[in-house]
Amino acid sequence: MTVVLLAGDPLPGGPPDDVALGPSLLRDGLSGGQDGGPDGAREFLRIHSPGPTAAFSRRDTLRPGYPAAAEAVRRLGFTPVVRPQGGSLAAYHRGSVVIDHVCRTPDASSGTLARFRRFAALHAAVLTGLGVDARIGAVPGEYCPGEYSVNSGGVRKLVGSAQRVTRDGWLFSTIVQVTGAAVLRAPLTVAYGHLGYDFDPATVGTVEDTNPGVTVEAVTAALLDAYGATGPARPVPLR
Repeated sequence: MTVVLLAGDPLPGGPPDDVALGPSLLRDGLSGGQDGGPDGAREFLRIHSPGPTAAFSRRDTLRPGYPAAAEAVRRLGFTPVVRPQGGSLAAYHRGSVVIDHVCRTPDASSGTLARFRRFAALHAAVLTGLGVDARIGAVPGEYCPGEYSVNSGGVRKLVGSAQRVTRDGWLFSTIVQVTGAAVLRAPLTVAYGHLGYDFDPATVGTVEDTNPGVTVEAVTAALLDAYGATGPARPVPLR
């Protein structure tokens, strides 16, 4: 099945548009659901570096401290949004690479764990190729903890993924932290304090911590190659 590569240029609406795009593609595809092949499945990939974003989960919004957490990250220059995927708060910025991968298929509920395993292995392999001691597994005290996080040497979290599955297909979103760990620690620390979650700021890591020469552009190129995304990128559909 052909993967449609979407342009990674910033969207006019910033972070709110970024988090709304995945569910829109999952629901409607590019053109009201008429863009797929004969098997009824459509697949899209967008790899981009967004503006400073604090992506809360729906579970986070139920915590008593959520309003204070959202206001605190906003004061630090991070736009608070509510993402449709699971997990808990993740922060990212221009020094991060975000992967939004959508597959529209009627058989999305099968293979949920297999997708976590598959993409964790892919992302770890990309970072290993860039000189990182990349390992799969959660680091105690990390933000948005997950069994299939990717860490550096078992000490700092570098990559986190979250997934949404509906009757229309699946949305698999991943954040790769490349630069600016100190910038990320500030909103995560204050927000996790308000939300009442365990969090150790020292677990926030970036690729540049172990390989200062690696750039966002280099990570983006390596990911595009790993996903087999070739050819010109199509404009992002805006509704």
